[in-house]
Amino acid sequence: MTNDAILSQLAEAIVDLNENDGLKLIEQGLAAGLDPVIIIEKGLSIGMLEVGNRFEDGEIFLPQVMMASSLMTKLVAKVQEHIPAGQKAASTGKVVIGTVEGDVHDIGKNIVKVLLQANGFEVFDLGRDAPLTSFVDKAKEIDANVVASSALMTGTMQFQATLEQMLKDAGLRCKVKTMVGGAPCTEHWREKIGADAYAENASEAVQKVRQLVSN
Repeated sequence: MTNDAILSQLAEAIVDLNENDGLKLIEQGLAAGLDPVIIIEKGLSIGMLEVGNRFEDGEIFLPQVMMASSLMTKLVAKVQEHIPAGQKAASTGKVVIGTVEGDVHDIGKNIVKVLLQANGFEVFDLGRDAPLTSFVDKAKEIDANVVASSALMTGTMQFQATLEQMLKDAGLRCKVKTMVGGAPCTEHWREKIGADAYAENASEAVQKVRQLVSN
């Protein structure tokens, strides 16, 4: 089997939730001399991205996304055992993400997190009902590229605007890009509060974060 075929079938193993095939293909890839980082970036991550695309298209549902995420975590850990010290998959950028305080919804945020990680981003998840100060503190601590906030209720949307001002007050707004999302959010809301990007769904969130980091 060629290396390209191994990588392609690894991606399929993630989509099909086939742990046994995934483990066997990892062994074959390593035995064939495939770089462990390539196995992650060109095999497993491609599969996870496809899972996200199918979710957005309504072809699969949240439980399958969560199972795929769990499988990918397990397979990535297996591959990482073979990565030489000091070498790791290249980070595309650092993203702080969380659902703003007062809001306990986090399903959409969790899917965005999974897809960002699958695309090489280092993601620092603040969870749900996250104090606004935690966004500022974490962004400062890790020198974040992007701060992404989710609000799923109209009553908590205002905290996204407050966060914009807090980042300015902390002297970080000129260094970090911001993205907002959540059911009640719109492009008009983004413009109104001065955020850099708005994403309607998880796949779009990955595209927008890529654009923000590249710019």
